[in-house]
Amino acid sequence: MATMIHPFDPLRPEEITKAVECVRSVFHLQGMNFRVVTLKEPPKNIMMEFLDREHRKQPIGQAPIRCARVEVIVRNRSGKNKLWELLVDLDHDKVMGKKQLEGKHSYIDSGYMREVEAACLADEQVQDEIRKLRLPPGSTAIVEPWAYATDGMNDMTERVTMCWFYCRHIDHPDANYYAYPLDVCAEVSEQLKVTRVYRLPGAAEERINNEDRSYDRRKIHETSASEYHPDLRPNPRTTTKPYQVVQPEGPSFKTRGNHLTWEKWSFRVGFNYREGLTLHDIRYDGRSLFYRLSLAEMFVPYGDPRAPYPRKAAFDLGNDGAGINANNLKLGCDCLGTIKYFDAWHNTQFGEPLKLPNIICCHEQDDGILWKHANFRTRNAVVTRSRILVLQTIITVSNYEYIFAFQFCQDASIFYEIRATGILSTVPHNIDQKGDIPYGTVVAPGVMAPYHQHLFSLRIDPAIDGRNNTLAIEESKSMPIGDPAIHNPFGVGYYTEHRFVEQEGGLDLDVSKARVFKFLNENKINPITGTPVGYKLLAHPSQMLLSHPDSFHAKRSEFCQHAVWVTRYEDDDHFPAGRYTMQSTGGDGIASAIQKRDAYGAAQSVRNSDIVVWHTFGMTHNPRIEDWPVMPNEKITVGLKPVNFFTGNPGIDVPVSTQENNKSVLYNGEAEDIGGVCCGSCL
Repeated sequence: MATMIHPFDPLRPEEITKAVECVRSVFHLQGMNFRVVTLKEPPKNIMMEFLDREHRKQPIGQAPIRCARVEVIVRNRSGKNKLWELLVDLDHDKVMGKKQLEGKHSYIDSGYMREVEAACLADEQVQDEIRKLRLPPGSTAIVEPWAYATDGMNDMTERVTMCWFYCRHIDHPDANYYAYPLDVCAEVSEQLKVTRVYRLPGAAEERINNEDRSYDRRKIHETSASEYHPDLRPNPRTTTKPYQVVQPEGPSFKTRGNHLTWEKWSFRVGFNYREGLTLHDIRYDGRSLFYRLSLAEMFVPYGDPRAPYPRKAAFDLGNDGAGINANNLKLGCDCLGTIKYFDAWHNTQFGEPLKLPNIICCHEQDDGILWKHANFRTRNAVVTRSRILVLQTIITVSNYEYIFAFQFCQDASIFYEIRATGILSTVPHNIDQKGDIPYGTVVAPGVMAPYHQHLFSLRIDPAIDGRNNTLAIEESKSMPIGDPAIHNPFGVGYYTEHRFVEQEGGLDLDVSKARVFKFLNENKINPITGTPVGYKLLAHPSQMLLSHPDSFHAKRSEFCQHAVWVTRYEDDDHFPAGRYTMQSTGGDGIASAIQKRDAYGAAQSVRNSDIVVWHTFGMTHNPRIEDWPVMPNEKITVGLKPVNFFTGNPGIDVPVSTQENNKSVLYNGEAEDIGGVCCGSCL
């Protein structure tokens, strides 16, 4: 029996088909490339009323209109591609509105990129440059297209694609061609024409050039140094024994459609082509916590200052899409235990529904001790182990993999974990140049991995016991000594100072003051503490964008200026760098939006109102040789934790950990005696 379509549910395949048919009726027989057919989430005012009735188990009445947002490229009579956005009322089969998006570009189309690659390799000038390299017999030139990151050197009204060249010396499809970057580069127009071919700089003092240089065969090295695939490596270690996660009675979570319950948690799972996994209407023990949580953007700027490398700066959500690049997660590989998979639907360029199977895995994990106390008088210990619920997606964007996971805890905390892995993006390097490189690390002969940053924006739409919330800042400060008005004779006292954020804007962390950001409901007071109920952000301290404020990198990624932003809620305001990041030139981000509202007199107080908080965090990745040939994961965690929201420890009722349930096994093996070395027990 099919479940009811909830207003937060992603579009179903039949809805995608219906939306496409409505759009076709507008443009008739003109050539169309359907880029996006996705849910336009209902207005929050309507949804809050709907959710209130739903949770009170009252008659729902009229559900919000199911609406699709469609992006389509239409080729006009002159052969020019025009991007259109349309809103389709799926309940009444009609287009509600449409607009042409002048100067904007949709996300990267993998099909188009394959066409770029083919056109580049077929170009005679490109082939001539490859011949001049005099590659070893059996070697193959590989083209990897990248979206052009704006640097002010080209017209951005049409798409420009950068083609970076690599080499594969082994006849194996999974050979690591990033180990052999070539110094050829090409630029390709939207009409699939190669407009420029040149040689890349190979040393710090070099620049773009047209020198005819043969490939330096001294760069070819042992496969064991640069290959990751097991077919191409020595045999792996044999010391790791099987580890299996067994749940004999099944998992503790339950799902009905996209609604998920576990322990005292309740929420809805969403998914779209851009953000990937989204979470909606998050509640604990029936109390509202968050209206919506999602990863809103991700910016990866590279720090090699030599042209054309400043064009390597990727918006991996806005340009590529976390949803459409999500992996199919197989049993036993990416997640362990009893797994619930969620599928999703996207669309082909022809408007047909496209299934994305197994892209979200839901499972439980043991997370160590939740709480413990041993009475030192009785020596009786009570220990409770922590169980967490994990919803995980993994995306592959060219060379990198990102593992995104929401983790729900039994003490009403939520953690968002990101792990970065995959292969470093590399550039050619002069093998004779010795010494340190100021903006990169040599990871193989003639191979340099440039410094770069990974900066994320987590969008937090709080609804702490209700819609109207306040962002507060708490700082811990030392009490003054010697002040007769303050009793601190031994100089050890400290206190907390609080202030409420009144206006939209960006804010920074301050570890020296233990600065904490809280989402409070000033209208709900904790009966014991006498303070507003709330949650706090366990921010991940990170360096913000290193690019100069006047650079295009900075203009295009305004959210990277500050660690925390607060804005007043607006429907469809989901992206802190703007909806269209592809070859954007700036002025579309969160800072510009706030500035415009201030200039127009539209700014309103964000205190005790419907707010959105955005947390910028990430890592400055200066590659190590240990990141090669494939990078061990780099883990980043952000937390959301209750602060005076409850009247005690919400995890106090978690069952005590017992051997009867855990069935741990005593190790009875003994290490062999090694060369007469004694561990002490035999003395």
